[in-house]
Amino acid sequence: MQLRLLKKLFVAAMIGASFTAIPAHADDLLDQVKQRGTLRVGLEGTFPPFNSKAPSGELVGYDVDIAKAVAAKLGVKPEFITTEWSGIIAGLQAGKFDVIVNQVGITDARKQSLDFSPAYTYSAAQLIQRKDDTRQFKSLDDLKGKKLGVGLGTNYMDMAKSVPGIDVKTYPGAPEYLRDLAAGRLDAALNDRLMLAYLLKNSQLPLRTGANVGAGNPSGIPFKKNNPKFAKAIDDAMTQLETDGTFAKISDKWFGIDVSKPIK
Repeated sequence: MQLRLLKKLFVAAMIGASFTAIPAHADDLLDQVKQRGTLRVGLEGTFPPFNSKAPSGELVGYDVDIAKAVAAKLGVKPEFITTEWSGIIAGLQAGKFDVIVNQVGITDARKQSLDFSPAYTYSAAQLIQRKDDTRQFKSLDDLKGKKLGVGLGTNYMDMAKSVPGIDVKTYPGAPEYLRDLAAGRLDAALNDRLMLAYLLKNSQLPLRTGANVGAGNPSGIPFKKNNPKFAKAIDDAMTQLETDGTFAKISDKWFGIDVSKPIK
């Protein structure tokens, strides 16, 4: 009898220990955000026109406005946390913030470890020409034998140099090659579609955008996996912001075009 009692006590103790060892199920990220009352947003803060600091110290930009709109749909306030791009994904995984709103491309590799909202920005490489230039360059192949301006060390330099026959001219940055293009020293230039829209909106140079080249690149809002309630809430918020025209309004404010729609 005493042996049986000891066995029962031992089994009971082991069962109790096993329950103690199982951690309580963590709240979905949506519960945490609602309880806190804020959506913690990771971004660089040094990436105009997407996110940067105004002279007043306030964060401004396309991504900032998008984050504010999403937080409002969730019924919370945005809490911005600035960090360097090199560590921004690791910061998200470590729980330093709930989401990243910083033009994070939606790629198969990133989707292995993160969940994403629907895309809110679509970009691609794009040509730019003088307004009085009636030639229609539809691809980089059309620029063989022509002078094309690009930023030194950029992806666009590599893209241009991958096509034999283009006279690729490299520059420290966009202002330099845009001035040369306007002066007729280049036939075209190549940069990101979004950046060109911003530059043209704020430039007095007689330039126009040309054809998109290469595949479109969608960007979304990443967050940690295994948060189904948060994923649905983000999806619903993004759908509402697209339907009510908020995305288009924010896009026009910063770029003069709607960059929230897929490139056709």
